[in-house]
Amino acid sequence: MTTSRNKALLLALCAATAATTLSVTLPAAATATTSAGADVAAGAGAPVPRLVWHPCAAPGGPATQECADLPVPLDYADPSGPQIKVAVSRVRSDRPRARRGALVVIPGGPGGSGVQRLTQKGEALRGQLGGAYDLVTFDPRGVGGSTTASCGLAPGDRYLTSLRAWPAADGDITENVARAQRIAEACAANGGPVLRSFTTANQVRDMDRLREALGEDKLSAWGVSYGTYVGAVYAQKYPERTDRWVLDSSGDPDPARVARGWLANMAQGAEDRFPDFAAWASHPDRDKDGLRLAHDAADVEPRLLALAASLDRAPRPSTTPGVPLTGNGLRQTLQNALYSDSAFPALARLLLSLDDPAATPVLPPELARPMRDEDAAQLVGVLCNDVAWPRDGAAAGQRAVDEDRARHPLTAGMPVNVLPCAFWKSAPEQKPTRITAQGPSDILMIQSRRDPSTPLSKGLKMREALGARAVLVTVEQGGHGLYLGNGNACGDRTVTTFLTTGKRPARDTTCAN
Repeated sequence: MTTSRNKALLLALCAATAATTLSVTLPAAATATTSAGADVAAGAGAPVPRLVWHPCAAPGGPATQECADLPVPLDYADPSGPQIKVAVSRVRSDRPRARRGALVVIPGGPGGSGVQRLTQKGEALRGQLGGAYDLVTFDPRGVGGSTTASCGLAPGDRYLTSLRAWPAADGDITENVARAQRIAEACAANGGPVLRSFTTANQVRDMDRLREALGEDKLSAWGVSYGTYVGAVYAQKYPERTDRWVLDSSGDPDPARVARGWLANMAQGAEDRFPDFAAWASHPDRDKDGLRLAHDAADVEPRLLALAASLDRAPRPSTTPGVPLTGNGLRQTLQNALYSDSAFPALARLLLSLDDPAATPVLPPELARPMRDEDAAQLVGVLCNDVAWPRDGAAAGQRAVDEDRARHPLTAGMPVNVLPCAFWKSAPEQKPTRITAQGPSDILMIQSRRDPSTPLSKGLKMREALGARAVLVTVEQGGHGLYLGNGNACGDRTVTTFLTTGKRPARDTTCAN
């Protein structure tokens, strides 16, 4: 789960991060199987790391952004053993007298770069928060400037439409099953202990390691999409170390399913959200831009599905040599566009271009090239390392896809299709954390009414789990990732007020569109 549509992952989350990644060679001791799942304190038995900061401002980001490398144990059960690095970044408060602590920006994904997100959102956060915090973040293991792993996957297995396991045009999953087996075998052969350490539990421990290195007794946080789950797990593990906690666009934290449930829930999310696009695309205002797809909103979905079926039969050559636009490519483009109203015009232009037999469609960047091997390894690793997935066989998988295709034609069975996790060679080191109401009441949730990735019906499962710890603000609009992201003044104001004053609504409430 993440808010950038250009980073839509297996979970509608993130594609390749733009930041440079760096692999490392570990000492021989690191070749043994890790026990990273051991439930140990993040810093137990290891000295507090020292951060050496250096300027790392990027175009469009805060001029004062700094970066450093945080050393963390490969295996927290062996804190003095092999170390890997986590790239961290900060923007210090420019008003020391107003500063009240550190706010960690928890990236979405799996696969989102916190460093990149701080570059994108740092100035907006500074404007909202008035110097109340040092803004800090990190690239999770396997992402950006942190230590990476590689599965050695062929380029054809690293396209988003491959990793997302879209069934064949007729719904058959034979090719998906073969690819899932191939990826699982490659990751087992090439990923090593670093890949096996890519877990939510270790991301939480690394985050607490960052707290120690910053010298903070507590952290405040803003987590988005998958970052809400990371934030919820941190708040469960270390409740006494949380200050003001914002969970933006949450999924169901069901410990028996975790990412498998998030992915499956996207089918309902797309159905919830699509009417917003249909209403926009059929509105008379689109006439002046030449983007009107239909005169009646009810006609938009049949038109899109007909175009996808046509591309299933005859893919169209695109402006990217060797990469045609397929029906599944169009369906994936739709999924990405549903994240934000700002993406609607580009989707409409693509759909309109398909009416012209002589036109050559332009692929969105996330479809035009394969993901880097390191990025594919990271997101598959987290999904598959966190929880055991069913191993029911191809026949059961085909039945599930057939049923889901019939129920949710916009997603065509992809959300329940077979992934490499069904053939993963290593078992999870520990069970996922169960989120409960135990701990201080210091959490503000914000959720879209029509979220294409983490539907409200599932976000309510997180709200139920947190009980009296949380208050929920439901924003009466569509989109994924709300704070400073989808233009709702009431939602932004509510979050900012909480982070700067600690005041939340007295009870669950709504914000009008």
